Amino acid sequence: MTSSDAAITLLIVDDHPVVRDGLRGMFQSAPGFEVLGEASTGEEAVALTNRLDPDVVLMDLRMPGGGGVAAIAELARTGARAKVLVLTTYDTDSDTLPAIEAGATGYLLKDAPRDELFTAVRAAAEGRTVLSPAVASRLVSRVRTPAPTPGETPLSAREREVLILVARGTSNREIARELFISEATVKTHLTHLYAKLGVKDRAAAVATGYERGILG
Repeated sequence: MTSSDAAITLLIVDDHPVVRDGLRGMFQSAPGFEVLGEASTGEEAVALTNRLDPDVVLMDLRMPGGGGVAAIAELARTGARAKVLVLTTYDTDSDTLPAIEAGATGYLLKDAPRDELFTAVRAAAEGRTVLSPAVASRLVSRVRTPAPTPGETPLSAREREVLILVARGTSNREIARELFISEATVKTHLTHLYAKLGVKDRAAAVATGYERGILG
């Protein structure tokens, strides 16, 4: 866990040197971040993540010599501490959902404003879901969940509140504080809403929430 007074360490993964240079310059010019290294393929990203142990990996998806989804899956398989934040060029990229399913904490478009990117990296470092609304809207046709049926159990009012806060990137502790409930109760609500939405994690729950109109 990154402490509030320590710099968030980063590994930048992209096959385009200009993109890597731009991201490095952006984060090096901002307080609270430290770029540990760069990688141009998924395989190199896995090796450097294991060696450098960054807090957050900024991961491109489509790269020659090893793509981002495979790298994310391998990092998850090996239990890497780093959180993976996908940066994708196109909001129609069909790899975004597989990336989340593979273990990514979230994803943004590469044209996201720098302040949004900084906020997303901080949130990812804390283990919070980062989901760009612009990208989430593209997930509607890709989320593979059962269609609602007349007998389907809807989310309770409290479960809906929890889901809305999750979509804002709010941590379990912050949700508990805002709703005046315990963290254990928050986890229980998450378990129930995951089951009702047919998903396994926070990012997929948010994507499905957009698809079903729960989140607008």
